[in-house]
Amino acid sequence: MLRLRRRPRDPEGRMSLGDHLRELRNRLLVSVVAVLLCAVVGWVYYEELFSFILEPIRNVRDARGDALVNLNFGSGITQPFAVQMRVAIFVGIVLGSPVWIWQLWAFLLPGLHRAERRTALAFFAAAVPLFFAGCLLAAWSLPRTVAILLSFTPAGTANLQDAMGYLNFILYFVVAFGVAFLMPVLLVGANVLRILPAPVMLRGWRVAVLLILVFCALATPDPSAWTMLALAAPMVVLYFGAVGVSFLLERRRRRREPDWLATPDDRASAL
Repeated sequence: MLRLRRRPRDPEGRMSLGDHLRELRNRLLVSVVAVLLCAVVGWVYYEELFSFILEPIRNVRDARGDALVNLNFGSGITQPFAVQMRVAIFVGIVLGSPVWIWQLWAFLLPGLHRAERRTALAFFAAAVPLFFAGCLLAAWSLPRTVAILLSFTPAGTANLQDAMGYLNFILYFVVAFGVAFLMPVLLVGANVLRILPAPVMLRGWRVAVLLILVFCALATPDPSAWTMLALAAPMVVLYFGAVGVSFLLERRRRRREPDWLATPDDRASAL
């Protein structure tokens, strides 16, 4: 009887190229399975999800009293199936994000030192809830955004949105805010790598706030600016939170570094 024997692990954590490829294959397989399993949830609850996606257009149609504001599935006989498949896969990617993000980190962890592993795990713990928070904030602002964009339609004309084009707009809108809320994780990561010092981030807060306002103005074209400010406020708070965390990390690094590293170049060190 054949018995499968596992290859013994290197005590120093070294792996051959073949082992790395097999590890990557296994991680990708787990990620794909997680996305597909979560996509089943999107497929089962497609009617409820599509009703939520259609609600902004339905509100505009009821406000105008015009039945010519609606979605159009007329570009192909397979488009209803393609739309449902796209929604299911998007739900799978969002709901399965903790799994595939962790698989990415788990693939990189063996090459990191113990302190770097703790930092990477902290990034993972912060990235997932921030991504979900950005998606939820986008879903909250979506009806107002769609209403503003459709308000430019001249009276007496039809506005039949292509179903796939409208769906792509919704998905990209939600993902854009989810990725935008990962900004503090990227800033702190750049600080850990000593690419972006905390004092530089603090001095450039005016530029950062301006860029955040521009991004929110483009993402939420609301003439009253209330929606823009409602979205920009948490992003500004997250930015200053990242600056504060970076200052704490730099202070901890200075405590752990030996004194002779702080000696100026024109003086002799204690060594």
